[in-house]
Amino acid sequence: MLDIKRIRDNPDAIRRACEMKGDKADIDRILELDTERRSLQTRIDTVRAEVNAESKKIGEVKKSGGDAEAQMAQVRTLKESLSHSEKHLELAEEELYTLMLRVPNVPAADVPPGDESNNVEVRAWGEPDGSGWQAPHWETGERLGILDQEAATRISGSGFIVLKGAGARLERALINFMLDFHVEKHGFTEVHAPHLVNSITMQGTGQLPKLAAEMYKLGEDDLWLIPTAEVPVTNLYRDQILRPDQVPMRMVAYTPCFRREAGSYGKETRGIVRVHQFDKVEMVRIEKPEDSYTALEELTGHAEEILQALELPYRVRMLAAGDLSFAGAKCYDLEVWAPGMKTWLEVSSCSVFEDFQARRMNLRFRREQGGKTEFPHTLNGSGLALPRTVVGILENHLQKDGSVNIPELLRPYMKADRITA
Repeated sequence: MLDIKRIRDNPDAIRRACEMKGDKADIDRILELDTERRSLQTRIDTVRAEVNAESKKIGEVKKSGGDAEAQMAQVRTLKESLSHSEKHLELAEEELYTLMLRVPNVPAADVPPGDESNNVEVRAWGEPDGSGWQAPHWETGERLGILDQEAATRISGSGFIVLKGAGARLERALINFMLDFHVEKHGFTEVHAPHLVNSITMQGTGQLPKLAAEMYKLGEDDLWLIPTAEVPVTNLYRDQILRPDQVPMRMVAYTPCFRREAGSYGKETRGIVRVHQFDKVEMVRIEKPEDSYTALEELTGHAEEILQALELPYRVRMLAAGDLSFAGAKCYDLEVWAPGMKTWLEVSSCSVFEDFQARRMNLRFRREQGGKTEFPHTLNGSGLALPRTVVGILENHLQKDGSVNIPELLRPYMKADRITA
């Protein structure tokens, strides 16, 4: 959520930001309600002062033995007016809050305008495999007996996965490797968080109300299946004031993720690229405002180190404004090359949200004990998302004999150096 003062002082800039992101927030109505709210609050304060003054007069008149009926009638009239204004203020604040939830975050100054065609490649690593025995991962997975898409469709429908044997071990090995990597090398604190959260939690990180149609909700409860670990982990400190020694904070979590919208219809429907349920290791950081953009570069670097350790060629792209998430101020996508599919696949998005999420969550911090409270900046990044990382391994490390080589740093977790039939 943006600071209302920022909207009040820079309405045209906020309108441009909405246009860049393709959102239609009602900035004019927000400004009207803000003016109305402040006017009502001024009136309420004035009337309250009059009530206090008249009430004091009543006491003085009664103390002197006089008739205070005139003053009492005036107080009753003032209180009726006060009640009327307070009800109007409550309604104005409710509508204002609802509309403010629909205003997207403002893209950072260096984010390029335009849609996804304007995304900018920042750097690349590794050489895409040019061997003559590439194959799409679904063919390799079925041949090796580690992927059973027919069973997944039979038990759940399209957009789900069944991994078996070495395929299931590969998924588990990757999760453990990535968690250990972020904890031991970069000092993240591992978190095991709920996979079901309430609406207030989803609202805090910006999934609600805008993205409700893309999420899974339990019919009889105010609970949602999480689309990413970002949601419960960032919300761990909702409505809290962090101590000076708690910021910066680094957390990492593994969770399954659930998304109703699995991708563009008719696009990349084969294989395990676009699915409704997938595993992911997520990094979350809470930073002082002045450090957040440096932290974004570091966070992106942590995800890149995983790809390098897995010997997977990738590229880093800065997203254009029209491709940014509702809550994002700046984002880097990491895309791994899939030679069997002959395409790039996103395996990580690393984003900074400035104070957008913190305001929605009422998350604050103090720089010193007893100091004033401020809103910190939040960040998150996939470190990494599965099963596309599995796709990257199956397609980039396919050998001429049909086996799949396991990257060296992953072998202690996999307890094997290759996958064979």
